[in-house]
Amino acid sequence: MQTNTPPRNTIRLTRRGRLVLIATGAVVAGTAVAVPLLTREGNGDTRPTSLVIPEGWRASQIYTAIDKALALPPGSTRKSLPKANLKLPDDARGNPEGYLFPATYPLPEKVTPESLLSAMTENAGRKFNGAPIAAGAQRNAMNVYQAVTIASLVQAEAATKADMGKVARVIFNRLERGMPLQMDSTVNYALNRAKERTTQNDTRIDSPYNSYQRMGLPPTPIDNPGVDAMRAAISPTPGDWLYFVTVKPGDTRFTASYAEHRRNVAESDARRPGGKPTR
Repeated sequence: MQTNTPPRNTIRLTRRGRLVLIATGAVVAGTAVAVPLLTREGNGDTRPTSLVIPEGWRASQIYTAIDKALALPPGSTRKSLPKANLKLPDDARGNPEGYLFPATYPLPEKVTPESLLSAMTENAGRKFNGAPIAAGAQRNAMNVYQAVTIASLVQAEAATKADMGKVARVIFNRLERGMPLQMDSTVNYALNRAKERTTQNDTRIDSPYNSYQRMGLPPTPIDNPGVDAMRAAISPTPGDWLYFVTVKPGDTRFTASYAEHRRNVAESDARRPGGKPTR
């Protein structure tokens, strides 16, 4: 439907999927199935010596990766959370999503899920709790936990590092105008899956993470963002954009015009196999 004033229930903000290919395995960004990225000794020892956590992995992926890296029964790491005594902000309410910082973590002989999770949250604390991040969050009238939440959206939605600041600005602009974020990444988080594009039926899910139906930020981060996404969250690129869509790899278009956005979406649809729109 072509309108100058887009109906709230039909605004399409983002439509982008991402496949991450890594030499030691393939990871579909945003899925609940994780392939541990492990470094092994070169002397024939099959025991991994480190575990790589990529930017943008969800907590569920990290739990699975730790289980596999330590050869533990599935679900062991998740069950260890109460014993880990993680250092998290009060707003997190014990949920480490957003604070399992992506990095390479050593796997010494006596490593445990609890020690790995603690290392990740302590790393996040060092990265996120410093004066620059706190000042940046305050400058944008939010607390650090909200900044991490925005960074997680940026991490999930931005096709490139160069787009991160613009995606963050879209989030701020929509929040300031009282518009729902309407980001597919939040719906996919609610559905515990990764999918290139959501359907109209997907956006009807009853979940606090459904940013098509709920106003404001999701209640928690939706993944574990890296430093670049966090910087974008506290220092978004200046601009009036309200919409964006990736038309083709390397070509994400940002606009304040709904009519222009519709044209960009149509071009994106035309490039899809069969040229079929998702809605």
